[in-house]
Amino acid sequence: MKTKKKKIAIFASGSGSNAKAIIDYFKDSKDVEVSLILTNKSDAGVIDHAIENNISHLVFNRESLYESNELNLLLQSEGVDLIVLAGFLWLIPKSLIEAFPNKIINIHPSLLPKYGGKGMYGKKVHQAVIEAGEKESGLTIHFVNDQYDDGDIIFQTKVKVESKDTAETLAEKILQQEHKHYKKVIEKLLTSDSETN
Repeated sequence: MKTKKKKIAIFASGSGSNAKAIIDYFKDSKDVEVSLILTNKSDAGVIDHAIENNISHLVFNRESLYESNELNLLLQSEGVDLIVLAGFLWLIPKSLIEAFPNKIINIHPSLLPKYGGKGMYGKKVHQAVIEAGEKESGLTIHFVNDQYDDGDIIFQTKVKVESKDTAETLAEKILQQEHKHYKKVIEKLLTSDSETN
């Protein structure tokens, strides 16, 4: 019997380098596919990745996310198994979290709970790490709840902060680790999920 592919929806706000790494990784998978790309910016680079790979995409606004059931219904009708945030900066509403319990994950470029929370994203995180004189930073993959960067931690990995590091060099080091680990954590979550079902 042919098993149904697990479906991923990716939410992204920017260039989508993590989204691209995930799309490329699952391109030839028999078990998992990226079936939907959602973005809140009509000029987001992630749209190009969606078009290049024939993946359905949707640009939505605050009203669609926070004041209507439109996205919930779309994700459910699409049969999405996991929602992956890849550089998506808006807070996920409670209605979506309740519709997909423990099915929404995010990646954050620090060792949470340090350097997380509202307004802590991208270069701001790395700048804060360097200014605090930290000797290590890293990334955290976690389940999403209704607070920024607050859900249960699934995976963390560390990188060394060198004395010569800038926010840019630290960002680059961590991004390489993100591209390496995010797709594998996603795969593990989806395959262990299918074993328990």
